[in-house]
Amino acid sequence: MPSLPEERGDGGVRSVQVALDVLEAVAFSDEELGVTQIAERLGLTKGSVHRHLLTLVERGYLVQNAATTRYSRGPRSRLLAHYAPGTDLIQLAAGPMRELRDLLGHSVVLSESSPRGALVLSMVVGTAAIEIGVRPGSELPFHSSAQGKVFLAFAPRPQRERILSKPLHAFTAHTVTDVKLLEAELTRVAQQGFATAPDQAMLGINAVAAPIFDEKDSCAGALALVGSIQFLPAELDTKSIAALKAAAAQISRTLGHGRVGNAEARAARARTA
Repeated sequence: MPSLPEERGDGGVRSVQVALDVLEAVAFSDEELGVTQIAERLGLTKGSVHRHLLTLVERGYLVQNAATTRYSRGPRSRLLAHYAPGTDLIQLAAGPMRELRDLLGHSVVLSESSPRGALVLSMVVGTAAIEIGVRPGSELPFHSSAQGKVFLAFAPRPQRERILSKPLHAFTAHTVTDVKLLEAELTRVAQQGFATAPDQAMLGINAVAAPIFDEKDSCAGALALVGSIQFLPAELDTKSIAALKAAAAQISRTLGHGRVGNAEARAARARTA
C-alpha cells in the first residue's frame, strides 16, 4: 500500500492531521474505543491507527485499558483542559441548557466556532422516546447548519467572505448553496437573532440556533434546539424561539455580555465598523 504524502494540499502535515484525528476520536467518545472502531470511524488502516495510538499513549494523551485493550483520555489531555484559558463555556451553559430542555422537550446543543464549522461542545438529550442529537466533537458545516449560520451572521466580514468563497456542498435538495441567497439569509439571522436549517443538513431534521455573546460582544457560541421536523417544524412557534433566545442571553450575561462597563468599547467598535 503506497504511503500517504507527508505534506497536505492546504499546507498541513498529514501525519499530524491523522494523529489529531485519532486523539479526537477517542477524546470525544463516551466510551473506550478499540483500534478497529477508530480505524472504521476515520477510514484509516488499523496499522496506521495503531502507530499513532502508541505515540499518544507514550506521551500520556491517551491510556490503554489493560483488561479490554481499548483506549480513553489520558492525564496529559486532562491537564491541557485544566490549563485552557478563558471561561468554561460548557460549565456555564449546563444549567440553562437543562432548563431549556425541561421546558421544551427538545435536545439542546452547545457549539463553538471552529475553522471548519460549528464544533459541538455538549448536548442535553431531549425527552422524546427517540433520541435525536449531535455527538460532541462533531463539526457542522457553516452553510447547512443553524449553528453555523449564526457564526457566519455575526462573524467579521473578511472571515465570512473567506468561508463563503469555498465550494458549498449540497447535503440535501434543501441545502442553500447560492452565496447571494445565503447572504440574504444571514442578514435576516443577524436581525432576528436566530437561524434555522430545516432539512438542510439531513432530511427530516431541523435545528434552531441563537447566538451567545461574550464581554467583547463577540459571538462566543451558539445554543440550538435539535429535533425531527415533526416536532421541530420549519416555522417554529414564538414561545420556543423566545425561550431559546432567553437561554442564550442568560449564558451571554454570565460571560459578561451587556455590562455597563463595556458600553464605551462597544461604541468605539461601532464607530469603526
